[in-house]
Amino acid sequence: MDTAELERSLEAHHAESFGWALACCNRDYADAEDVLQIAYLKVLDGRARFDGRSGFRTWLFAVIRRTALERFRWKRAYARVTALFGMDVVAAAPPEVEERLQRSETAARLLRALSTLARRQREVLELVFYHDFTIEQSAETLGISIGSARVHYERGKKRLLERLTDEEERVAFASA
Repeated sequence: MDTAELERSLEAHHAESFGWALACCNRDYADAEDVLQIAYLKVLDGRARFDGRSGFRTWLFAVIRRTALERFRWKRAYARVTALFGMDVVAAAPPEVEERLQRSETAARLLRALSTLARRQREVLELVFYHDFTIEQSAETLGISIGSARVHYERGKKRLLERLTDEEERVAFASA
């Protein structure tokens, strides 16, 4: 794939890619922007190469996920160093886009319930529900077996339903 074709492909998948980056960054808008920018740079400068063994979007999402994990490790190490030397780490202010999403009570409930799931379950559900991946594509993106992806998908759906039902009951009880 030449650079112009890569740029067109990245542009075509940008909105979905940003949504996946948000999911990989625990809905931190600033981190998601950084992760996506770094992932795009990896793709464009050749550090991440598309070899055609999977679909472009599946491959791109895997690059974004690995980049987010690298960022998380870096932030954790940075926090340890700053704590060791007594420096404060300033947290990013919540972005306007995320605030609009949080205003929706249904979306807020869903995000809360999703955040309580195990990481793999949350990732598989995010890919399948929000990005229209198949379970097989999700497995490939996450670097796990199809059987494992199916298990995470089924358990994640079950736990998500339990969490949403529990929260609905708590809200109803509190309102009574």
